[in-house]
Amino acid sequence: MTSKTTEKYTLLQDDQDGVCDFANFLTRIHEKFADVNLVIDLLKYDDMNLQDLLCFLTLSNQHRAGKQSLVIVNTALSRDEIPDEILVVPTIKEAEDIIDMEEIERDLGF
Repeated sequence: MTSKTTEKYTLLQDDQDGVCDFANFLTRIHEKFADVNLVIDLLKYDDMNLQDLLCFLTLSNQHRAGKQSLVIVNTALSRDEIPDEILVVPTIKEAEDIIDMEEIERDLGF
C-alpha cells in the first residue's frame, strides 16, 4: 500500500493485485486512519465489479460512523450499481470536492 497525506485527507493506493484483499487489509489497520478523511484510489481496477466494491462496505460504514469521510475513486461501475452506503467517484478531484462538502455538513451539524 502506498499513502499520501494532504491537509484534508489521506490517499491510499493498493500496490498489490486484489481488491478484496486490499479492503480486508484496510479494515484490519483501520485504527491507523480512523481520525482522517480517506480517499481510496482504485482506478487501476478497471474491471472491478459490484462484489469487489462490497468488500469495502464494512470499512466505509465503520469509517463514516467515526464522522470521517471515505471516498473510493473508480470508473468501472455505473452510478446505478453503487449502493448508497459507499461513495464512489471517477476522479481524485471529485473525491476532494465530496470531502469538502461533507466537512461543511459536519460543521453545520448534519
